[in-house]
Amino acid sequence: MRKFGAPETVIRAYQYWSVLLRPAQATLGALVLVAHESAQAFSGLSVASFTELHEVTHHIELTLSRAFQYDKINYLMLMMVDPDVHFHVLPRYAHSKSFAGVEFIDAGWPAVPNLSQINKTDTAINQQIMEHLRTCWP
Repeated sequence: MRKFGAPETVIRAYQYWSVLLRPAQATLGALVLVAHESAQAFSGLSVASFTELHEVTHHIELTLSRAFQYDKINYLMLMMVDPDVHFHVLPRYAHSKSFAGVEFIDAGWPAVPNLSQINKTDTAINQQIMEHLRTCWP
């Protein structure tokens, strides 16, 4: 979780999962969903972790919908550089979105997300995104 800026970027912590703001905002509201269990394969997580994942993904989708009205959502489990179980959660947008005076573009729309095109943010803007998401959390 430290690789993704924790504890500063943690938006919501659950028993088995934490939701963090993805510091590199490929799309507005991009998140990282990180398992707390030390597993390097998705199948290595406990049944309790899988059960909680249902609630967590529901909360993520409700929150991102309330906060930014995304068009689609993608969960990417890449685990290439960081082998611990985690997802990159990318809300997807057919059109650009404005937040905190910044225009956010989904460079990959309507195809796969383009993780090499990052919307320029700074710590202050990322903090505003996190605060907005927290106010929208169920």
